[in-house]
Amino acid sequence: MTTESDPRFSALPLAPGKIIAVHLSYESRAAQRGRRPAHPSYFLKPASSLAASGSEVARPAGTELLAFEGEVALVIGTAGSRISQDDAWRHVGWVTAANDWGLYDLRANDKGSNVRNKGRDGYTPIGPGVIDARAVSPDALRVRTWRNGDLVQDDTTADDHMIFPFAQLIADLSQHLTLEPGDIIVTGTPAGSSVAVPGDTVEVEVDAPTAEGAPTTGRLVSTVVEGAGDFDPAIGSLPSVNDLQREEAWGSRAAAGLPAEGAPGLDPALREKLERCPVAGLSQQLRRRGIRSCFIDGVQPLAPGQKLVGVARTLRFIPLREDLFASHGGGYNAQKRCFDSVREGEVIVIEARGERRSGTLGDILALRAQARGAAGIVTDGGVRDSDLVASFGLPVFAQGGHPAVLGRLHVPWDSDVTIACGGAAVQPGDIIVGDDDGVIVIPPALAEEAVDDALAQEDEDEWIGEQVRNGAPVDGLFPMNAEWRARYVAETGGS
Repeated sequence: MTTESDPRFSALPLAPGKIIAVHLSYESRAAQRGRRPAHPSYFLKPASSLAASGSEVARPAGTELLAFEGEVALVIGTAGSRISQDDAWRHVGWVTAANDWGLYDLRANDKGSNVRNKGRDGYTPIGPGVIDARAVSPDALRVRTWRNGDLVQDDTTADDHMIFPFAQLIADLSQHLTLEPGDIIVTGTPAGSSVAVPGDTVEVEVDAPTAEGAPTTGRLVSTVVEGAGDFDPAIGSLPSVNDLQREEAWGSRAAAGLPAEGAPGLDPALREKLERCPVAGLSQQLRRRGIRSCFIDGVQPLAPGQKLVGVARTLRFIPLREDLFASHGGGYNAQKRCFDSVREGEVIVIEARGERRSGTLGDILALRAQARGAAGIVTDGGVRDSDLVASFGLPVFAQGGHPAVLGRLHVPWDSDVTIACGGAAVQPGDIIVGDDDGVIVIPPALAEEAVDDALAQEDEDEWIGEQVRNGAPVDGLFPMNAEWRARYVAETGGS
């Protein structure tokens, strides 16, 4: 069959024999979903799901979770079996844009096959143009998605952005089946995919901005419409959704309109004790337990008098390099993804290498963190709009204010990794506590006993202070000798 005989294939040089889709291949998407697969996995889509640019995508009546996924699609040009990774790109003839639509309402009963969820007619629009694979590098492509004109997905295929590079996907698939001319590999979607509703227009474009002439596919346009919903329960399962499906379809609990989860990894009783305990007392207890390198040096609250308690969510900036900022600094970058996905009770901790001559966030991102329920922000860099940010009531600790934008000195690189902030190692899940004395990092395994002993020490110090105010000398009292200790136990019942 020639592609001219069917308008669904009009963007393709060859009619496909099979369409293979990758479940998860972008680091940003793995971070968004909280899981990173060790190996690639796939599902098949029928050729009947293909559609041309400008087509309508039907959301069946009675369903709610029709999700778009902008993706790079590879079209095989040369047949191959057991292809090596070194030879893989030579078997790709063309690159184009795809939108891997899925109806999450039908996902539960397909056990991962995605037949009903993603195989429906028109659920794989592709095009409108193709890029000659010989003219581009597989690690220099960019995919962007717009919903109603707003940019919602923006990522590249650079090696450090991909869990599985294209060469690995091609080589792996060819171990199990012959890739034939016209076959399409839909390579997975980056963070930012979400739900569309009838009336929405979603556009996807793939280009190679670093290549000579910047080849592009043009924008692949889909319009969502209300479709028929006459599912027959006698012959198949009916659509059904739960909160997990809603969260995954929308991309977050907040976007799905679901209540935020409790503070990750922090028991409410422990939180309450940490909020009462001064940083100075906690640092003393950590020192007694051999943890001396726990201070995030050089940071102070933008609004004095605020207490910060939460679980670390990390974000790392690297020094500015113009070509890296071009690939990582714009669009839906690591910084925006982190602020968009921070959970209630988490503290965004930013590694900015102690560089205070540039902002690392401003009022808009601070508002986003506050709206998401973040416990606060710590950065060893500067903050733009610092007076305004300080007025929000969100605890923010920084080197101070600075008017320069991020791109003066930094490239937002990655999140949810071990970082260095103010000279302290910080891992995702560490407990962060701050007050006017500064900010410390508490290993979670030590938090309970450290705060209990610190609060006990606070009670003891308060009693000692009362004795000093009444005229007692500090010799023998601070620290207490046996005589004073006995008196303290008798009066307070302490140990």
